[in-house]
Amino acid sequence: QVQLVESGGGLVQAGGSLRLSCAASGRTFSGYAMGWFRQAPGKERDFVAALNWSDSRTYYVDFVKGRFTISRDNDKNTVYLQMNSLKPEDTAVYYCAARWGRYYSPNRNEYDYWGQGTKVTVSS
Repeated sequence: QVQLVESGGGLVQAGGSLRLSCAASGRTFSGYAMGWFRQAPGKERDFVAALNWSDSRTYYVDFVKGRFTISRDNDKNTVYLQMNSLKPEDTAVYYCAARWGRYYSPNRNEYDYWGQGTKVTVSS
C-alpha cells in the first residue's frame, strides 16, 4: 500500500510559479511510475505530466510543455511538479498518482494510488 500526500498548492498571480510536492509513505515508491493529473471544476481529471521509473523519462501534455517540470527524489520518496509561467487556465486541483510498473500512462484508470489533491488557483 502506498499513501500519497500532495502539498504546495495555493493562490498565485498569472506568470508566477509554484512547486507541488507529493510525498509517498507506507512503502517505497520504487518501481512505480509517477504522474500528475489535474481536475478543473466541472471537468474530468486530465493527465499533466509523468515520470517513468525505469529510465526516468518524462512526459508532458502539450499545454504545459516548457512550463512544467516533473522530477523525483528517491531518497525522500517525493515527486515534484515545478510549475512556471502559470496561467489562469491552470487553475485546478492537482493530484499525484502512482502506477505500478516501469512506464507511465496518460490514462488515469491505470494508476493504482492517488493523493487527496492540492488546489492551485491562478488569478489574472
